[in-house]
Amino acid sequence: MDSHNTTAKDTQVPEDIVLCRACDLVVSKQQLPQEVRALCPRCHTALYDTPYCSINGMLAICLAALFLYFPANLLPVMELHFFGSVRTTTVMGGATAVLEQGYPVVAIAVMVAAVIAPGLLILSILSQILLIKYAIDGKWGRRLLKLLLTQQSLLTQLSMLEIYLISFLVSAFQLSDHADIYFSIGTFCFTMLFLSVLFLLREYDLQHMWSFLDEK
Repeated sequence: MDSHNTTAKDTQVPEDIVLCRACDLVVSKQQLPQEVRALCPRCHTALYDTPYCSINGMLAICLAALFLYFPANLLPVMELHFFGSVRTTTVMGGATAVLEQGYPVVAIAVMVAAVIAPGLLILSILSQILLIKYAIDGKWGRRLLKLLLTQQSLLTQLSMLEIYLISFLVSAFQLSDHADIYFSIGTFCFTMLFLSVLFLLREYDLQHMWSFLDEK
């Protein structure tokens, strides 16, 4: 009877065990040196690796992303010349335009995915790094760090800068036969913001961040 009522907690894979996604081989997870990747001994599929950036490296990327965040959202990302009329649009302006067209749900989705969530994601990772560097020994610092780590996955899933970037590039391609399209400094800032966040998430390891909390 007990064997059939096993709880979900009992069936969870231990944190020190990795299951190869290619051949299902069970591999014991070990601590790796910097810039080293673990491969499956059977099929040589990449299993996991350590972040290539140190905490200070991620801090630099966070500050760069934060510096790019405001011009990327406030400066025009596209300038449209159509029969003598010149129109510009920003990321926030795009969400407002969708709202004015009568699509509030789409406008909210654009605002959350392209503006709000990326900003919160950058601030969350920046706060985690600062807490680890300066407040990990304090009780309130540990509580705040734990709260931020538990919300990290949600913020990562909500941030979709790549969708917005692809959307206005596709729009520019479709309108290029009917109007003159010009990209400005806002386009550059938004593209660099996307690359900064992409690289930041590539180097960010949630389990590695939890280990700082466990060590204390």
